[in-house]
Amino acid sequence: MALNRAGSCNPRVLKAVLGLLALCLAGYILGPPLYWHFVEGLAAVSHSSSSAPSCPPCTCDCSSQPLLSIPQGLSNASFADCAKHDPEVSEDTEKNFSELLSEELKLREAEAVESQQRADMALLEAKKMTSQYQKEADKCNSGMETCEEAREKAEAALVAQKGLTSMWELRARQKGWKEGAAKSRAQSQGNVQTS
Repeated sequence: MALNRAGSCNPRVLKAVLGLLALCLAGYILGPPLYWHFVEGLAAVSHSSSSAPSCPPCTCDCSSQPLLSIPQGLSNASFADCAKHDPEVSEDTEKNFSELLSEELKLREAEAVESQQRADMALLEAKKMTSQYQKEADKCNSGMETCEEAREKAEAALVAQKGLTSMWELRARQKGWKEGAAKSRAQSQGNVQTS
């Protein structure tokens, strides 16, 4: 690519490269389908213009011969072609085909019903589990509320007890009570009781 003095690409060269890339991409995407259409068209033209004689239709009376015995001179393919044109065989084949289709539909319907039942059972089980978990959560919340109320009552009782203790301590100090003297007196009383 041609570079300018500043080191960037020439806009014309860049446009040409991008155009070439676009053409290659279009050829890559559209090429194979167009090729096969072209080949099929050539084959159809060459087949219709060929001078080879076409095969005459099979003319045999299948109803006069047993179905399992193959008459001489007929290959398996011609026998199958002959059986295709027999109206009784066609009706039987159509009946068998429709029976097979109805059986297939019944099987699929049974599978769908079974699948729906399994899904319903799973949904019911999930609802039961959800209800059980909700009950447990409600019990837990109720227990937490009870514990919180008991804690608040205990805190209030503790605050009241501390207030009462400090009031009695204040009165005791006003009457001359000292904390060290009380401890030594309690220890001396303990020694007297043990001896």
